[in-house]
Amino acid sequence: MAEEQADPGSAAEIVGLRALPKRQIAITMAGVMLAMFLASLDQTIVSTALPRIAADLGGFAHYTWVSAAYLTATVITLPVTGRLTDMYGRKWFYVAGLIIFVVGSLLCGLSQTMTQIIIFRGLQGIGAGVMMANAFIVIGDLFPPAERGKYQGLMTGVFGVSSIVGPMLGGSITDNLSWQWIFFVNIPLGILIISLFISFFPDFRPSDVKPKIDYPGIVILILAVVPAMLALSWARVQYPWVSVPVLSMFALSAAMIGLFVIIEGRAKEPIIPLWIFKNGIVSVASIIIFITAIGMFGSIIFVPLFFQGVLGSSATLSGSFLTPMMLGVVVGAVVSGQVLSRAGGHYRLQGIVGLAAMAAGIGLLSTMTVETSYARAVFYIVVTGLGLGISMPLYTIAVQNAVPYAVMGVATSTTAFFRNLGGAFGLAVLGSVMNNRFASEFVSGISPEAKEVISPEPLNSLAHNPQALINPEAQAELMGFFEPLGEQGVALFDHVFETLKLALNSAITYVFLISLGFVIVAWLINLFIKEIPLRRQHV
Repeated sequence: MAEEQADPGSAAEIVGLRALPKRQIAITMAGVMLAMFLASLDQTIVSTALPRIAADLGGFAHYTWVSAAYLTATVITLPVTGRLTDMYGRKWFYVAGLIIFVVGSLLCGLSQTMTQIIIFRGLQGIGAGVMMANAFIVIGDLFPPAERGKYQGLMTGVFGVSSIVGPMLGGSITDNLSWQWIFFVNIPLGILIISLFISFFPDFRPSDVKPKIDYPGIVILILAVVPAMLALSWARVQYPWVSVPVLSMFALSAAMIGLFVIIEGRAKEPIIPLWIFKNGIVSVASIIIFITAIGMFGSIIFVPLFFQGVLGSSATLSGSFLTPMMLGVVVGAVVSGQVLSRAGGHYRLQGIVGLAAMAAGIGLLSTMTVETSYARAVFYIVVTGLGLGISMPLYTIAVQNAVPYAVMGVATSTTAFFRNLGGAFGLAVLGSVMNNRFASEFVSGISPEAKEVISPEPLNSLAHNPQALINPEAQAELMGFFEPLGEQGVALFDHVFETLKLALNSAITYVFLISLGFVIVAWLINLFIKEIPLRRQHV
């Protein structure tokens, strides 16, 4: 059925892209990598400046919305972009995405209220979604499946480098200039990339296709994704999981997903052709990508918190401990891509190795205690990063190799769609698990004598936010409860402080164990993915 829906004429025409001059291919790839760097950098660089932005614009109540708007807009844009570029070509969508991103960056930097910056971050997210969707699709245009591994690995490496550079660059710009400049720096680089794309990017478009845009599908897809993303952003941050706002958003999303399946099954030109999921490779790869993303966020998000809260390192130092992980991702991705292209395209076998390494790394992370040395913790992080890097490029290439060329764009962007959804789901669920586990461990571990000294309200605050482990001011405030008791107060403070540390240790290692469970499930599912030879031609 899949082959029947492919368009032979347009697919054959795409093969000509392989005959582009080497100079044009090199410049095009440079532009694509710069665009990928720009889009992925913005996700990490802004997070460092968020506290300053919220303080300046007076909107701590809407703190999470700045990131949620960007992530939601990006997730929605990914599959839509993939399908539309299959129908109309990549070049001018890419250029439009870059322009939207640059304009959004300018408007974010000029924002005077939190409402404005939330809206403009959403606009930025649309541009970033177009750029990120096209980044991996373009590799499929330029190179046949058997050669794509080398370049997919490089793109994953770019993502890893941006994750290393982003937090440091964001902090430096915010401290030495102002938070506005984290947005303004995008403008000159964006303009340079736009000029490269206009001049050198190949302008292929199917000449014998008269597409019809699936507007109902796009609208229902938005109505399915936005409520789910809002619910995941709200859960445990603004509302409990079992609350009317969160449950109603999930219910609306579920209803829209059902309606989306009905509409897409009847559409002549569906925005996401559901028949591609009848291909076992596509469906299995999508599940693995979603589950692996949950495990990935379980390690990336909570590692700095462990270093800072449990091992007592500074905020700057704790953030820098992600650098070894990301270097592991870069090395793993580049090596994995080269091996995939040069050793016959055994993506199932490499998936077994990569996911096993990732599981081993997260399993080692789950054994960490307050006594763990920095060197040992860094080793565990590097192992996790290597496994993550090895596995990340594989499944996109497997999907591209399994579908007709006419739907390669939407199939590729759908893999990114599932990765982002898995990340958002993992962040919400694992964050909730960590909070509940921490509160339970702290309350059960604190002595009755300490409970008598600390009044119920501060005690409840401590049980839900271990600021005293991280913030010197919160630590001094906690010490103030015990100072009037003299030496006994010092002993009780040490007891409470140690109980906080042990509770956080228990909560984070529990999260690592859950992440490990998800990665093991992904490893088992990987055993069932069908391995077919990577094509050496586009068709």
